[in-house]
Amino acid sequence: MSDVWNPAQYDRFQDERRQPVKDLLGLVRRRPEVRVLDLGCGTGEPTRDAHRLLEAWETVGVDSSPAMLAKARAHEESGLRFLLGDIRDSLPAGPFDVVFSNAALHWVDDHPSLFARLASLLAEHGQIVVQMPANHRHPSHLVAAELAGESPFREGLGGYVLKSPVLEPEEYSRLLFDLGLREVRVFLRVYLHVLPSAEDVVEWVKGTTLTAYESRLPADLYADFLARYRERLLTRLEPRRPYPFTFPRVFLSAFAANV
Repeated sequence: MSDVWNPAQYDRFQDERRQPVKDLLGLVRRRPEVRVLDLGCGTGEPTRDAHRLLEAWETVGVDSSPAMLAKARAHEESGLRFLLGDIRDSLPAGPFDVVFSNAALHWVDDHPSLFARLASLLAEHGQIVVQMPANHRHPSHLVAAELAGESPFREGLGGYVLKSPVLEPEEYSRLLFDLGLREVRVFLRVYLHVLPSAEDVVEWVKGTTLTAYESRLPADLYADFLARYRERLLTRLEPRRPYPFTFPRVFLSAFAANV
């Protein structure tokens, strides 16, 4: 697969993406001289903000996209660095006082195993704080999955269809408790992003979900996929201006059992 993450496309809706980051940082319990791990750091602004807000002695941002990291590294400063790595199998060595992830873990399968690995990285009194998009029931995702199952895209994708691994909030509550974590808080928050038009939903998803298909299809076939996606999606969305794009996200916070 090629790296098709486009920082400029992703940042088209930077203002809308900023509030969930602020809300996530608000869950972090402030302590002096913490070591922070940011999983899926993207273009690096949230990592930098966390590093400064928490007054961390070290913050490590990890992302699998060289294009995103090229932009993130412009934010490096004392104690803040960025590494190329995959959340699935190449995490830095712990322990960390804060394991932080904003809008990234929904790209990783098998969340019971994933969160067990994250819990193992926690230092004494360590905290996991995570935010994950949970809008996989929205037409913007359902239409993409439908097209992926149709010819010629099914053949071009080798049968691949993007499926969300995100669990229901109550399942995360049980999972974190069973991992021995305490002070577990899990909740669903729905954001209302007021976009100029329904067509802008396509632009939003081009910077996120559709990258899973773009990276697996030849350029000409992806262009056909995108055109058909746009046409079908817009028949399912109200032609409103502005367009109210509802976006649910799962938040969770939990501490090592020795708090």
